[in-house]
Amino acid sequence: MTWLSIHDPDGPVRATLILAHGAGGNRDAAVLRLLGEELAQRAVRTLRIDLPYRRVRPKGPPSPSGQAADRAAFAETARLLEIDGPVIWGGHSYGGRMASMAVAEGPDRPDVLLLSSYPLHPPGRPEKARTAHLPDIAIPTVFVHGKRDPFATSHELADAAALVTGPTTVVEVSAAHDLAPAKSGAPAKAADAVIAALDQLNA
Repeated sequence: MTWLSIHDPDGPVRATLILAHGAGGNRDAAVLRLLGEELAQRAVRTLRIDLPYRRVRPKGPPSPSGQAADRAAFAETARLLEIDGPVIWGGHSYGGRMASMAVAEGPDRPDVLLLSSYPLHPPGRPEKARTAHLPDIAIPTVFVHGKRDPFATSHELADAAALVTGPTTVVEVSAAHDLAPAKSGAPAKAADAVIAALDQLNA
């Protein structure tokens, strides 16, 4: 499948993450690749996917009319690959927003949600907060946030995370929206937080 890349652990698989990209990117984004590598070292299989709009067009932003298909891609990927065991849905920016909306809408839901650089509002437009669905998320959720992200200040992100009704963790790094994954430590810190969220499932 040309829209899918897989990071397999060397040993037994503890959980599987379905991970999507930001609006302008694809599954090969550095933040996704490095996160997949970190999680594979922690027994989590990562499936980096191109969302449906990216499978149709190699460049360009998503269309509002295609958001339903983008949201459905997480559950459809899980069914297509017949995933067993705990499942995590997540993504960077737009991909995370689609994953979070899919979790809120149901009926299919994962065990854990990972939101990397959640685009809380358009830069400079805090009144356009994308928070209405967050109270409908009742599973462990990990937010990974850059302190210089123009899509949300640290305080705004913390307030948004508090709306989620499941357990939440906010991981902050010194970076902007792209999380500077090669030097900020974001992939390793995010991977550790995902493992802690999985541990909560069995507590």
